[in-house]
Amino acid sequence: MGRHAVVEIPDYLGVLQRLVMARFLTAGVRAGIENPLRESLLKATQPLTVEPLGRWRSRPVRDLLDEAMRRFDPGDTTVDGWLAPRLHATLRMTRAEAADAELWNYLALVVAPDYVVWRHKPRGSGEKTEAPESRFNGLQYTQAFSRLWWAAELFRNGRDYSPVGTVFRYQEFPNTVLRFSVIDHRPTALAIVRMVDDMIAARTAAIGDVITPLATAINAAASTLVFDVIAPDAVVDHYALHEWISEVDEMPPVPWETLPFGPDDGSVSASTVEALLPLFEELLASAGRRERTKPDRASGLG
Repeated sequence: MGRHAVVEIPDYLGVLQRLVMARFLTAGVRAGIENPLRESLLKATQPLTVEPLGRWRSRPVRDLLDEAMRRFDPGDTTVDGWLAPRLHATLRMTRAEAADAELWNYLALVVAPDYVVWRHKPRGSGEKTEAPESRFNGLQYTQAFSRLWWAAELFRNGRDYSPVGTVFRYQEFPNTVLRFSVIDHRPTALAIVRMVDDMIAARTAAIGDVITPLATAINAAASTLVFDVIAPDAVVDHYALHEWISEVDEMPPVPWETLPFGPDDGSVSASTVEALLPLFEELLASAGRRERTKPDRASGLG
């Protein structure tokens, strides 16, 4: 099994329980030297049946992952920034649906185990080196596909996915910041991105060393400061979200050369983001930098 392997996939996505998945997630599958036992595996899965059914088609997701593997080298972290918004726009669902870990288990082991190995197996350490188990069935911020979908969901600004590019420019975002509950407040998430964008524009050195201390300080401050009072979040337009989901049968595949559009379910104004910047700049001044033993790399390891 590898980058050029032909992976047989079912027509529609399904769900796969973690306990069942453990029987099929062998060391050989994680190393990319064997395929899961497909017939037995499929018997242990259940299809997704929530309307509209078109959004659960496996082929658009598989085609997207094949294109990602064509465009990027194995283990290249920059694939995340390209793939995350396109995966989100392809798998159109609510947050409640995306919180189902069994969907992501299915995607990782039934639809694209080769992609998980291609992206997350350590390179240069021998054929039998394995991709971490958590990339197949881990928490939402570690599992290979859920981390991409949730990063796009939490850092998009309504229809605009462009902030997601900054998020995956530094692996401190998906590896650490994505774990913090404070980014559920979209003005806060976008203000952090705005500060990093400003540092990039100013050619600030070792930006990756700043991101984790900054986000940690902001998350801690959220326990005593009500950010939503300073910068109210946009009211989610649930009707627009469901309209976006229902359009899936009429929509072409996501574009590869330009960003797709997310749901027009509410966006945060620039003035709302700017209201948080003075406070966050104070927190940045006192947060310090993470000590690093290796040279800073924008793409990092994730």
